[in-house]
Amino acid sequence: MQSQDETPITRKAAVCGKPIAHSLSPVIHNAGFAAAGLTGWSYEAIECAESELPDLVAGLGPEWAGLSLTMPLKEAALRIAAVATPVAIAAGVANTLVRQDDGSWHADNTDIGGMVRVLREAGLGVSRGRHARKEAPPRITVLGGGGTARAALAAASELGASAVTVVTRRAEARDELAPVAVALGLTVESLPWSRAGEAFDADAVISTVPKGAADELAGVVSWQPGSVYFDALYDPWPTPLAAAAMKAGVTVHSGLDLLLAQALSQFEQFTGVPEAPEAAMKAALDEAARL
Repeated sequence: MQSQDETPITRKAAVCGKPIAHSLSPVIHNAGFAAAGLTGWSYEAIECAESELPDLVAGLGPEWAGLSLTMPLKEAALRIAAVATPVAIAAGVANTLVRQDDGSWHADNTDIGGMVRVLREAGLGVSRGRHARKEAPPRITVLGGGGTARAALAAASELGASAVTVVTRRAEARDELAPVAVALGLTVESLPWSRAGEAFDADAVISTVPKGAADELAGVVSWQPGSVYFDALYDPWPTPLAAAAMKAGVTVHSGLDLLLAQALSQFEQFTGVPEAPEAAMKAALDEAARL
């Protein structure tokens, strides 16, 4: 029974996926609610398979402001939405559903903006605007062919890349990425996993493969001086490939950097707060990641 001094929950959000118990998204968002003074807001984790997502979304009441979607729900989320951002449509995947005033859902992919932010802060990307310097488009390699790889292609396009090298373990995954590249205006060089070592002569390497999949590359690749390695994983950390990159003097970013960066935009879309309380959200994430 709720005591009189407890604030009633008036708005809800959640992260959905399967498995989901490991997710740190509730830590980030609930810290953001507290820092922004949103005392009536809560954020939870909901385990949900792809086949279950339509019924779950249909059953959400008006108190629900939005959902964060992780694997395996990113394609299904886009199908549920009434409208979506152009970049989510081009990538073919969404990680964010925001409830509209009419009860319908708007889809976005904040992984894309999150990747762009992290890589720009690392110095990657073509300058834009009237007084932009003339620079060569960044050379970017993407390891993997799933939903996060699609977001990485979109991020590469946002960063000014005209061509991307994609390395996958399955030929079918390379084929599935082809229409995404066309929609984004990218030329893609596809390589089988056996030739992955050839793809590290790049300004940035973005790994989207599951835990352990890229470990074998740690001792065989040669890193481009001044390049960036961005690994979507964060547990365990560092991965063998990330450790090798650090040893080679390469700038390295982890999935924790992406998790925070993409959550900031989600928070703003869910709540309408114009600027997420980044410092509080990062502090909560850092503390949780140390446990």
